[in-house]
Amino acid sequence: MWDQQEIRLAPRSRGFHLITDEVIEAVPRIASLQVGLLHLQLLHTSASLTLNENADPDVRHDMDAFLRDRIPGDLPYFRHTLEGPDDMPAHVAASLFGTQLTLAVRDGRLALGTWQGVWFGEHRDHGGPRRLIATLNGE
Repeated sequence: MWDQQEIRLAPRSRGFHLITDEVIEAVPRIASLQVGLLHLQLLHTSASLTLNENADPDVRHDMDAFLRDRIPGDLPYFRHTLEGPDDMPAHVAASLFGTQLTLAVRDGRLALGTWQGVWFGEHRDHGGPRRLIATLNGE
């Protein structure tokens, strides 16, 4: 079985956001699979996807604080600055974290570890709405 959905994410503030439930709600056919894969592809270059801690929101805060420290917007060698001081750092962060995830599906559920969740990283101050393509394959 193959299924593909576009998931639209509402605008979010800069930082990391847990979106596991939104993904599951948008791809209800996950429940019909015994075994499979869910591939998520973010259709943007200044945001990211990653898999990390799903319980303590301080982890998401700390990850964003770490990124802001390591990739500030005022680096003198950045040349791509026409879209604002947050744009080039957002591209760097998106490339470091990546814009795709492939997740196992087992017994009708995402096969995540106890403390794992899907994170959406918004790396712009005002990134706007975002889109994902979710491709599900399995039996």
